[in-house]
Amino acid sequence: MSFAFYFFPERVVPFLSRPAVPALLLPSGLHLFSPNAICRFSCRCLLYSIKASEHSSLKSWFDRVAAMHSCQSAAQKVLQGKGLQGMKSYMQRQPVPQSSQSRDAQPCNSNPAEVSRFVSEEEMEAATLTWSQGLSADSQPLERKHPILPQEGKRNILMTSALPYVNNVPHLGNIIGCVLSADVFSRYGRLRGWNMLFVCGTDEYGTATENKAREEGLTPQQICDKYHAVHSSIYKWFQIDFDFFGRTTTEKQTEIAQDIFWRLHKRGFLLEDTVEQLRCENCQRFLADRFVEGVCPHCRYPEARGDQCDKCGRLINAVDLREPQCKVCRQTPVIRSSKHLFLDLPKLETQLEQWLEKSTSSGDWTANAKQITRSWLRDGLKPRCITRDLKWGTPVPHPDFKEKVFYVWFDAPIGYLSITANYTDQWDKWWKNPHQVELYHFMAKDNVPFHSVVFPCSLLGTQDNYTLVNHLIATEYLNYEDTKFSKSRGVGVFGDMAKDTGIPSDVWRFYLLYVRPEGQDSAFSWADMALKNNSELLNNLGNFINRAGMFVTKFFEGCVPVMELQQEDKRLLALVGWELQQYIQLMDKVKIRDALKHILNISRHGNQYIQVNEPWKKIKEGDAERRRAGTVTGVSVNIACLLSVMMLPYMPEVSQTIRDQLNAPQSCIGTMLQGSGAFVCSLNAGHRIGAVSPLFQKLEADQIEALKKRFGGQQVFDKTAGSQPAAAVPEPTAAAEVAPLNAADPEKAKQLTQAVADQGDKVRALKAQKADKAVITAEVAKLLDLKKQLALAEGKSPEPAPQKGKKK
Repeated sequence: MSFAFYFFPERVVPFLSRPAVPALLLPSGLHLFSPNAICRFSCRCLLYSIKASEHSSLKSWFDRVAAMHSCQSAAQKVLQGKGLQGMKSYMQRQPVPQSSQSRDAQPCNSNPAEVSRFVSEEEMEAATLTWSQGLSADSQPLERKHPILPQEGKRNILMTSALPYVNNVPHLGNIIGCVLSADVFSRYGRLRGWNMLFVCGTDEYGTATENKAREEGLTPQQICDKYHAVHSSIYKWFQIDFDFFGRTTTEKQTEIAQDIFWRLHKRGFLLEDTVEQLRCENCQRFLADRFVEGVCPHCRYPEARGDQCDKCGRLINAVDLREPQCKVCRQTPVIRSSKHLFLDLPKLETQLEQWLEKSTSSGDWTANAKQITRSWLRDGLKPRCITRDLKWGTPVPHPDFKEKVFYVWFDAPIGYLSITANYTDQWDKWWKNPHQVELYHFMAKDNVPFHSVVFPCSLLGTQDNYTLVNHLIATEYLNYEDTKFSKSRGVGVFGDMAKDTGIPSDVWRFYLLYVRPEGQDSAFSWADMALKNNSELLNNLGNFINRAGMFVTKFFEGCVPVMELQQEDKRLLALVGWELQQYIQLMDKVKIRDALKHILNISRHGNQYIQVNEPWKKIKEGDAERRRAGTVTGVSVNIACLLSVMMLPYMPEVSQTIRDQLNAPQSCIGTMLQGSGAFVCSLNAGHRIGAVSPLFQKLEADQIEALKKRFGGQQVFDKTAGSQPAAAVPEPTAAAEVAPLNAADPEKAKQLTQAVADQGDKVRALKAQKADKAVITAEVAKLLDLKKQLALAEGKSPEPAPQKGKKK
């Protein structure tokens, strides 16, 4: 058979009789419906068999297929062996019924495979039986009692999300890659009745923190305190429900990291070696990776760091940089030797491979996690340095290395243990209990090798029965529009900015999870966010739930009506039950984005069900019709209750609002997601619901355009990149230079005026104290930046006006 698409004119052919399964897919993505599975079969045969050359000749009779009340006779021609030619001949003889042209067509934006699923009599009866069982009296949601510890006979899950660097404000990609994905799975696990502990915290040691402290004129500890609070605030706004959010600058971190070090040392898994490093004679210190910049030896990018090039992504040894400079004083460093300690990964390789074989085969590891891990093992492991010449870090306890600290990649994952130890003294019941505890790690793909190779080797080498990762969940990257997030260039939405957009956190959660980069990189797009909000949340999900509740309020005085199930209702129960089962199977495998689609499918089924049955018309007719309207309304409002539970991991506030509006019993939370899923009648006849109101608001085009411009970044020329601007922008005209860049913002200007004054005082104080020149330069740059922001807030050009009449 040859495959071809049949291109229809941009119009919708009316419903055939009772829409049940799709018969035709239009170019616009809408579907038409036929009354039975035989018609569905025949039309699929047509779609996959018509040769491209026949398109024009078949156009007229193919349109007639769509307009006919029944295609059964035509289908029988195919089934009786007369083939497509017989069907074509039959169709050409059939007139288009005129009455069908007046019917209301309600196309559905669904996947055909999702809507056209055949439902057997057995499935309908099973779904009806489940529905009739109602809520379980003993299925009240369990309250969390701290400290949470493993329980005998329970599924005990220990969850971590990659520790964010304390000195960075997380952007949307950081949030979806780690904490938000973990939060969704954690909430889901609790709905399933699993015993969950979700820990995270800020990674606070290392070069990056020292750098940030120098830039801001603070001590490393002050930087950590400041940005730990920033992270906590952001995650709270995004409703990330940690059991404990800690930090790595604690005594427990030092205690546990040094214990692991000594165990590795005593068992012969550490090596000593001398390495060449860059040393700044002016600053009298060895330069750690982020304290040195130079030209990338691979792509010649002029601002490559001492560990990695941000442009080409290649890892770099600092001594290989061309034209290196100390970031503190801008002097050229020299190469000197320094003695360091290494983790002997080759000696641990056999143990690691045996463990990996078991973990990856029995656990849920994402494909990219497996691939990245295999690539590390392919060429054999090499010893990896675990010490650094820094001041800010966990001290190495060995007397020969007392001036050094642990390298952050070795130290930071141990933070999971120390953060748990700061949560409960019985932390070893989680971390030294591999037979009773399952460990999930959530992260972006760049963190995989440290969690799949290096950290497990550190723990295996201790021979101390540590719990190792069973399920490694790694996302790809989330980009911003068609570029990367950049704080310095003002490109993208960062966590502390999202709440200032006026868009609720649940909508942010929904969209980030909708575009979650599960199998490949994805991109945040303002236009797409508006589209998904307005179509999926407002017109699909919100519309169905609001209509169901309003019908109860308007037509039945706020009480759920009696439901007398007919065959059509039972079929809907089976379809919804199947979507629920798919949701659970996907969520169990941490397919968070894919599972979300099944929530939206259910509300599509519900909207179609309401549209076909028209309870707002039937309520005005005879007794039988009124009873039918009651059944449709009662079933719909129960579907809304189910949706509120399924939505809880994704949109917790909206979920709670729906349950409040429906006055839903608490036991619905503990019933629906048990086992393989149970769509039961949770709101019985006579149940009184609460006040119903819309759940979502439309995102207007002008609002989205303003936000897109606001977070589009500064259009700067990159002098280091030849003639190409960093962000292409036409040269301003003379008129553009005179006109204000944006409207004045008096409130912001007032705040910035004070900030400029405070920063000016700080610069003057540093100069009076004859502080380090690099520190003063950094603070002056901040002052100039604040002045530019103030000019913008006042509606002025941020650049100084050209001085006329002056000559050199």
